[in-house]
Amino acid sequence: MPPHNLILFLHSLAISIMYLYLQGIMGRKNRGMSKRSPCPSKICNNSALVVVDPTCFSCTTFNILAPIYKRLTYEGRACRESTVRAYWLSRNEKILYLLLRQRSSIICLQEFWVDNEELVDMYDTKLGDAGYVSYKLPRTNNRGDGLLTAVHKDYFRVINHREFLFNDFGDRVAQLLHVEVIAPFAQCRSKNMCREMLIVNTHLLFPHDSSLSLERLRQVYKILQSVDAYQKENNLDPLPIILCGDWNGSKRGHVYRFLRSQGFESSYDTAHHYTDADAHKWVSHRNHRGNICGVDFIWFLNPNKYRKLLKTSWSEAVFGLFKYQVSRASLTDEDAFAFLKAVSNGGDHITYTGFCEALRQLNLIGKAYGLSEEEIEDLWLQADIDGNGVLDYKEFQQRIWNPMWSDEIESPNQDEEDSMNGTRATIGLDVKQAELFPTETENGCWPEDYSLSDHASLTAVFSPIRMTSSRLNSL
Repeated sequence: MPPHNLILFLHSLAISIMYLYLQGIMGRKNRGMSKRSPCPSKICNNSALVVVDPTCFSCTTFNILAPIYKRLTYEGRACRESTVRAYWLSRNEKILYLLLRQRSSIICLQEFWVDNEELVDMYDTKLGDAGYVSYKLPRTNNRGDGLLTAVHKDYFRVINHREFLFNDFGDRVAQLLHVEVIAPFAQCRSKNMCREMLIVNTHLLFPHDSSLSLERLRQVYKILQSVDAYQKENNLDPLPIILCGDWNGSKRGHVYRFLRSQGFESSYDTAHHYTDADAHKWVSHRNHRGNICGVDFIWFLNPNKYRKLLKTSWSEAVFGLFKYQVSRASLTDEDAFAFLKAVSNGGDHITYTGFCEALRQLNLIGKAYGLSEEEIEDLWLQADIDGNGVLDYKEFQQRIWNPMWSDEIESPNQDEEDSMNGTRATIGLDVKQAELFPTETENGCWPEDYSLSDHASLTAVFSPIRMTSSRLNSL
């Protein structure tokens, strides 16, 4: 066989093997798995979720495991995948094949290997040829990986793009895309309809131990602060917000409760009618310790949701963390109050000095990532309801021991005229469907033969709906 024919043959063989591989791992959903009723907004073809309903758009989030972090054994020695080009190239070709087969309108990737020119060019070329405009953001301090966010030009026009650098010890970052929906959805045809939305992609710090819970809360707080600042800076009415990413925490965690207190909903749980207590029903990650849990979310917030002041939710989240730390020592509310009084040098009240000492003993201050002096003062002001400079038992109960996590968010009357009370017509988001891939993860299992990443990909299908928005919602 002539050399050039041999090359063509080997290339075709490689593509065929890749196709059969993906068909195999995608086809597992047909073997021994419980089946849901088919959704009219997708076609299966033994594949992950693919949207064909012209009234919907889709969003995929996927931590693709940077080759600089993936461990493997090659030629009898332990190494990182980044040192074996054939391995990382093949795996990322399969990831791109999956993404392009899904054809999601929005793609949010984490652990994207931004430092490798060949890999970056491959994604730029493939996504660009498929009609996507993409943005990349490295983590600070030259960590090597970062974020990639891409939107399809048939569905969205990018109005603006912002980069958020946390400048924390975890070198975390976030991307914001301010987009206009341009697809001809019937719900968006009105000339007076606001068709804009915000898309955020991020990757939070891994909770190596419980002392990092505070820093992870702070990272989410920074994201929401930055989003609010962007909306105020541009004089925007409340817009639909989609928050995508690897949150490195499950539904049992403080980050989850913090976002819920701000009115955000998990698209996957909404689509499957799961409650906040259903943390065990699905997983999306097998971490380096071998544990499996659900940490990847596509959060969404509609513009008709009334939200608490962000600082109030932050205070409640930190007090919730305080209660968690105290409860680990099997202390009741009365025991905890007595502990705070004791470090306040007796009496029937908690003093500011005693409050600070308790936070220090619980490792919430005194470390590089602990509470700052300004944060402590803000917490104290939130707790001292009557402003008399000390906390009594009632204030301790209301502000520290039982912070008011509010999952019930008021929404305005949908039948109100848009011209009344400063409201106007805007788009909102209704979740139609959401799926994890590989599908075994939807039943809380991790398939041993899955090798694309140590994360599952999550795709949610949204239908734009008409709703009213008011400046009263702004923070």
